[in-house]
Amino acid sequence: MTDFHDVRFPTDVARGARGGPEHQTQVVTLASGREVRNSRWADSRRRYDAGLGVRALDALALVVSFFEERRGRLYGFRWRDQLDWKSTMPSQVPAATDQLIGTGDGVRLEFQLSKHYGAGATAYLRTIAKPQAGSVLVAVDGVQQPSDAFSCDAATGLVSFAAGHVPPPGAAITAGFVFDVPVRFDTDAIEVDLSAFEAGEIPRIPVVEILP
Repeated sequence: MTDFHDVRFPTDVARGARGGPEHQTQVVTLASGREVRNSRWADSRRRYDAGLGVRALDALALVVSFFEERRGRLYGFRWRDQLDWKSTMPSQVPAATDQLIGTGDGVRLEFQLSKHYGAGATAYLRTIAKPQAGSVLVAVDGVQQPSDAFSCDAATGLVSFAAGHVPPPGAAITAGFVFDVPVRFDTDAIEVDLSAFEAGEIPRIPVVEILP
């Protein structure tokens, strides 16, 4: 993305932020009282309020500087969601067998990183487009691959196998990783009242996910 800066929002501030996934569901109530529900979005979208993580004047100045560098809503950036930033649970270490990302056919060399939420037919599949460089582990049929057998583009989350390491037909391709959420500011203005801030009032700094 030419409109994306590959930098991470200050982690200490993001740790205190509030937010999470959002869905867009249309609910129509029929004359009988029954409901018809339709999802207007194919994928969820995450929203955060970074202002809640600002606890000191220096942190506020750091966020304003970061905001200025991004030109408000113009440029995207990386955001570390402290609840959901690994291929496994937050307290666990990622393993190469964490997430199924595809099945080999003897020809295909590229597989997109993804993360499953839930299991079976109702599971939600999320594309992971911003893995942390150097964090990706890959396994073929449960066997972890050496680092020279594949590469992963940290800008897209695309895993590419090297020549001579093509996954065989029917082989399960799995991956473990650490990742960020691609986001942008959802405002072009940050209003700061220093006297109110010193009295405990937190400025609102909305951030919204950029879908790949």
